[in-house]
Amino acid sequence: MTASEPAGPGPIRVFLLDDHEMVRRGVRDLLDGEPDIEVVGEAADRREALARGPALRPHVALLDVRLGPGSPEGDHEGIEACRELRARMPELACLMLTSFDDDEALFDAVMAGASGYVLKQIKGSDLVSAVRTVASGASLLDPGATARLMARVRGETDPVPPELARLSPREREILELVGEGLTNGQIAQRLYLAEKTVKNRISSILAKLGVGRRIQAAVLAEKIRHRDPAADEPG
Repeated sequence: MTASEPAGPGPIRVFLLDDHEMVRRGVRDLLDGEPDIEVVGEAADRREALARGPALRPHVALLDVRLGPGSPEGDHEGIEACRELRARMPELACLMLTSFDDDEALFDAVMAGASGYVLKQIKGSDLVSAVRTVASGASLLDPGATARLMARVRGETDPVPPELARLSPREREILELVGEGLTNGQIAQRLYLAEKTVKNRISSILAKLGVGRRIQAAVLAEKIRHRDPAADEPG
């Protein structure tokens, strides 16, 4: 079992990162009140989170996007913490918590490997559900946020990542269907493949692209659909 792999029937182990003590206390009280969730630790800044988090073997990290209010260097510190924690614990599910509806932060969080992104105005019961959702391995992005994310990708001028060149034509086809939001079963039906084959192909695609989440792969799929790959090839 990896350091952050869900521990079967045991409680969901949660780690908190927020620079406001009262916020951490409130979230801890909320989550610890659930029979299937246990807050195993907390931190007030990224350095403390990286020093303490991995040893506590959390399944979910609930991370504030912005740490150190008013300091530019703290603007997206929580997202950097997500990136670094997942580099050490690839199975860790990071749930980003922020007071701002910020499309740039949403994009950066997804590309850092976050499993979900919620606003601090969320109801307590919904936050508990969000923790359970990402702990189960699912992503948590509402349709509106996903639409804005994809709109940003369509408007970008960056070239298609060179990692896409590693994909076979069939893998690119599967990736595009992932980008359309199809499930493994739906992709299998569309391409007349076994669902297990699709699952294995998607695992290979994620590995080749160097990403760990389907939503990250969907972002790259959007780049394929809205840019002519030939335009990035040397003439």
